[in-house]
Amino acid sequence: MKYVVAFYAVDRAYGGPEEASWWFDTGELVRLHQVCLTEAAAARLAERANRLLDLVQRGHRRLDSVLYAGGRYRACLFEHMAPPRFPQAPPRYE
Repeated sequence: MKYVVAFYAVDRAYGGPEEASWWFDTGELVRLHQVCLTEAAAARLAERANRLLDLVQRGHRRLDSVLYAGGRYRACLFEHMAPPRFPQAPPRYE
């Protein structure tokens, strides 16, 4: 099995008006980084990349800020292949 580490531009999307409105995280594929043979190696790589991204992006607004206007990136780990965006379908409020 192979594990893919990819970089995503992250954002928030409006989910709906339930419970005084709710939001969910989204991501748009920017670049594939590396393919690893074990999940542990891919997890270490993604964790290291996210620590470095946190340092580089420390002047950017947080994703959960109402003033967030884009510009944040995250390294994400997937089995087999990285999707072009996540989530594949908007979540439903239940």
